[in-house]
Amino acid sequence: MRLVKLEANSVHFPDPDTALPEPNGLLAIGGDLTAPRLLSAYQNGIFPWFEPGEMILWWSPDPRAILVPEERHASRSLQRFMRKKPYRYTINQRFEQVIRACAMQREDGTWIGPLVQRGYQELHEAGRAHSVEVWEGDELVGGLYGVSVGGLFCGESMFSRRENASKCALMVFCQHFSRNGGELIDCQVLNPHTASLGAREIPRRQFLQQLSELAQRALTADCWLPQDLSPHDEDQPVFPKDRE
Repeated sequence: MRLVKLEANSVHFPDPDTALPEPNGLLAIGGDLTAPRLLSAYQNGIFPWFEPGEMILWWSPDPRAILVPEERHASRSLQRFMRKKPYRYTINQRFEQVIRACAMQREDGTWIGPLVQRGYQELHEAGRAHSVEVWEGDELVGGLYGVSVGGLFCGESMFSRRENASKCALMVFCQHFSRNGGELIDCQVLNPHTASLGAREIPRRQFLQQLSELAQRALTADCWLPQDLSPHDEDQPVFPKDRE
């Protein structure tokens, strides 16, 4: 296995199965963060991540962290918190603000610099990158963003400025995504936060097979339209599994 340097005039990526085992999943370097290249990456189970000032690095780790919306976990305390309706939720109403907030939240630095933000903003304008916003009154207090590939949503980052805001964003988004035909959320690499919400690992080959199938899946026509996601009294968030 060898590391591939991407060509400037092509958005083609090498086979993810050729990624390095150490560091886990490193597949290619170089290229750019234009919308066509980003979309090609996500359609092939690949995502960018690199330190500011470094060459762009492209990854496809094995195993892969995923979240099935119906398997999402919420503690009883989180369920009680959400039933108090402390926030309201929207989708695709403040994408630029959400990605900026995700960048600002990282105390130890972030890879979500201006170049990255421009690339995903371009994807958003093309209808392929999406944001979920959490509001306390008129203040944006949490959210997440990612990229859609048919019936799969590739989660990129989330932020929280108030108690449980990012957790609430994910719970409400899971419900919305599932109801509109979505089946799988890519969490890339498992961490304690996503694991506590129901994410788990599967082999990369299994993930790529599911990606291939879900990429052809059509969601309902209004899934990604800017809209209010706040649950109504008769439509409280559903938590298939709960735990403290």
